[in-house]
Amino acid sequence: MTFNLPKLPYPYDALEPHIDAKTMEIHYTKHHAGYYKRLNEVVENTEFKLMKIEAILKLGAKALPEQVRNYAGGAANHDFFWKSLRPVGMPANQPGKLVDAIGSTFGSLEGFKDKMATLAAGVFGSGWAWLVLNDGKLELIATHNQDSPLMEKKIPILGLDVWEHAYYLKYQNKRADYFSNWWKVINWDFAEECFNSNR
Repeated sequence: MTFNLPKLPYPYDALEPHIDAKTMEIHYTKHHAGYYKRLNEVVENTEFKLMKIEAILKLGAKALPEQVRNYAGGAANHDFFWKSLRPVGMPANQPGKLVDAIGSTFGSLEGFKDKMATLAAGVFGSGWAWLVLNDGKLELIATHNQDSPLMEKKIPILGLDVWEHAYYLKYQNKRADYFSNWWKVINWDFAEECFNSNR
């Protein structure tokens, strides 16, 4: 099996002005594509070559060679990240079941946003902030580098890329501005689908 880079679901400039076109182009064609290229190289002549990426990650971090862990995680995390964003102008629905669950878990949608921003701001170096389902319950977690929630048997619902390459061209060191603008392009329909199909 060869792992193939999925097509970006919208043009590079579709998230402007919140995420700029140049960042999107570099992020997708260099970083994301690079994870797929290196993943194919490191799984050659291994049992992982015959598995789907999600199945590889669900084996858990300790079961994976470091390079397989990094590149499979990077590929899967970015596959998810692009799907979780919507082009500017696309309806910004906030589906009821997920938002209701967020409210009951975190107090309110705004309270949840504050908690996720605090979590993301606290990621030292490179990593991700996630809203996940863990045994049917919502929780917030951070992962380092390109580790995936799937490695912990948790289901991603929303994922915020906190690597500098995701925001530095536009926002420089102003991570908080990147976080606040990321909310403006969330694909809530995709998040709702992930939530409803995994409860």
